[in-house]
Amino acid sequence: MARIHLYVAAACAVVLVLAAPTIAGDPDMLQDVCVADRASPIKINGFPCKANISADDFFFTGLRNPGNTDNPAGSNVTAANVDSFAGVNTLGVSMARIDYAPGGQNPPHTHPRATEIIFVLEGTLEVGFITTANVLFTKIINKGDVFVFPRGLVHFQQNRGHGPAAVIAGFNSQLQGTQVIAMTLFGSMPPVSSDILAKAFRIGNGEVDVIKSRFAPK
Repeated sequence: MARIHLYVAAACAVVLVLAAPTIAGDPDMLQDVCVADRASPIKINGFPCKANISADDFFFTGLRNPGNTDNPAGSNVTAANVDSFAGVNTLGVSMARIDYAPGGQNPPHTHPRATEIIFVLEGTLEVGFITTANVLFTKIINKGDVFVFPRGLVHFQQNRGHGPAAVIAGFNSQLQGTQVIAMTLFGSMPPVSSDILAKAFRIGNGEVDVIKSRFAPK
């Protein structure tokens, strides 16, 4: 009986390993194309298909030009995902352009639905991610270099050069989702109770309130 249980457990493990590639990204598509109809009132896990499509639905110019980095983070993310590029609906891919002012940062954040890979267009960046065991992997990367951030792990990029920097990012999801850690904790609506954050960060309630004020909607 013990041997049968072992065989069953081993079979289950094999099934999970074989299934892993199919659950690593978005579900497989069931037709050639399904351009997102973002105006549809129907709510599903994704977007319904638009009836009339053209080549323009599969074309996007939004990554041509640098984004405005005049903000507290000193960075700008221009997304080419299904929210702005309807043709990627059901295709399981998307992109983004990230621009950084000197010293600019793409703050620590996660993508719950996608692995991210970046290609450096220009500049010098310090990049890194942190595992669930709290191990940091970090690297200085330059023009032409590639770096990958595993799905769901906290990661960041910061411009370490003296001029602007830019990368192109790729995702294995049409809508990767982004949670910026500081904004998620200190800028949520309704807000997280200050005493919860104070205990988590081992600081006083007053200090939490000061931080919250910096993330309050403008």
